[in-house]
Amino acid sequence: MTDYIPTVLKREITVESVVSVHYLEHAKNYAFKGESHDFWELVYVDKGQVREVAEDVTYEMLQGQMIFHKPNEYHNLMANGTVAPNVVIVSFVSHSPAMAFFENKVMYATQQQRKLLSNIINEARQAFSCPLGDPMVPQLTCDEAAPFGSQQMVGLVLEQLLIDIVRSAAPVVERPRVASSVKQRADNEMTERVIRYMEEHLCENLSFSTICVFSAQSATNLKTVFKSVTGMGVMEYYRHLKIERAKQLLREGCGNITQIADRLGYTSVHYFSRHFKQATGMTPREYTQSVQAH
Repeated sequence: MTDYIPTVLKREITVESVVSVHYLEHAKNYAFKGESHDFWELVYVDKGQVREVAEDVTYEMLQGQMIFHKPNEYHNLMANGTVAPNVVIVSFVSHSPAMAFFENKVMYATQQQRKLLSNIINEARQAFSCPLGDPMVPQLTCDEAAPFGSQQMVGLVLEQLLIDIVRSAAPVVERPRVASSVKQRADNEMTERVIRYMEEHLCENLSFSTICVFSAQSATNLKTVFKSVTGMGVMEYYRHLKIERAKQLLREGCGNITQIADRLGYTSVHYFSRHFKQATGMTPREYTQSVQAH
């Protein structure tokens, strides 16, 4: 009879606890006075631009970039006065030696890493009842009605993100099959091209057929590929972009609600307000007041 011997798995990076998870939508003139603390902090610029100071070094952070602040490192964050930024902040405790890799690092997030960041936010929204948009929350409040394992998933996905970042900087030993790699790249490029087209035409009311013509794809293929890359339908994503632009314009004070509705191609301010509330849970006026309060 074979004597089976279990293998203790080597854990390169372990997240011991999570201090905060935030998705913050700042005004264009937002400025944080700065702080230092005895845990790690990840800052990712989802939209716009910010200025980050780490100790005595200033970084002009662009959309898609992330920075890690090591424990006890003084840092602050401010908007550039022109663009209202959206920022993801995840603070956590880890004493793993491999975390030294992240010291003084500023990098662009890959598509896979952006998905993992999105998953962390989604899991945190289910795991905790406190608002993720309030930077002054001193402690995460556990939601008693949260899905099974949601708190653990926050830590697991965060660990996966950290491991993926280290791996992406290491030499690739085995490459994926060429055919699969080429198709994935083509799907990503087509999706990004369609998204740029949508962003350039937010002041209009694009139809799905118009987007199909632009993409040079069949309706079925466009739906399938776009959903696989973004996790959203084509028109759902277009409406999402309109609301995100509306939120940015409101935070930057670029016109009143009627003017912003007109600028984004809505047929009436009533329709715009209803669509905005469906997407955010707040009316445009309530959203503006919330940003000003923070």
